[in-house]
Formats: sequence, structure tokens, C-alpha cells
Amino acid sequence: MAAPLRIVIAKPGLDGHDRGAKVIARALRDAGMEVVYTGLHQTPEQIVQTVVQEDADAVGLSVLSGAHMTLFKRTLELMAENDATDVIIFGGGIIPEADIPELEAQGVAKIFTPGATMDDIVAWVRGHVGAPAG
Repeated sequence: MAAPLRIVIAKPGLDGHDRGAKVIARALRDAGMEVVYTGLHQTPEQIVQTVVQEDADAVGLSVLSGAHMTLFKRTLELMAENDATDVIIFGGGIIPEADIPELEAQGVAKIFTPGATMDDIVAWVRGHVGAPAG
């Protein structure tokens, strides 16, 4: 039997609203995944350090502050610097549709916008994290 997926859920930046991140963390945990929730006000450096220390398969960033372009970019840069480019990065929050193609071009695997269901998110993580490349 394969080990459960290890997912870090993080709240980067100054945004103080974490209900959505906690709901996602619980849904993933209830689906049998190991989840580490970093808490509020994390820097990209702290998030990447957690991802590396926890040997995570994926990291989900929840961003409601409007700083998503900067926070995702910095996190992706730090993942590369720490030889963690095999870790899948996904995210959600208040992210304009117009910004999603740029985030995906930078290396973000998926952005969930308001209205995404827990079932959709769990199914996506199961189907895309830990799956063989190809």
C-alpha cells in the first residue's frame, strides 16, 4: 500500500483569514492524506522550509490579500533553490481569472477559485499529486 500523500497547506503574507485553508486541510485529511497546516502570516521562506522538512508531495497556498503574483512567484523560486521542484504547487483564494494563465506559466499546477467544491479539490489532488509523470 502506498504511503498517504503529504500536503502542506499554507497562508502566505499578511492575510489573516484562514477559514478556507482550514476547511481544505480538513477535507484533504478526511480523504486520507497527511496534512500540515502552517498557520497564518507565513513567509515564502517559512513555507518552503516546511515543505522540505515535511518531505511534502504538494503545497497549497491560500491567498486572499491580492499579493498572489508575488507570493506564488517567490515560493516557486525558493522551491527551485531548495531542489524541491518535484513538489506540486496549487492554490486558491481571491485570484482574478486573468492572472491564472500567468501563474500556470510560472509553474503553479492549479488555481481553485471561489465556488470550487471540496470534492473537486480532493479529486484533483488525488489525480495530480503523486501520480507518475507522463
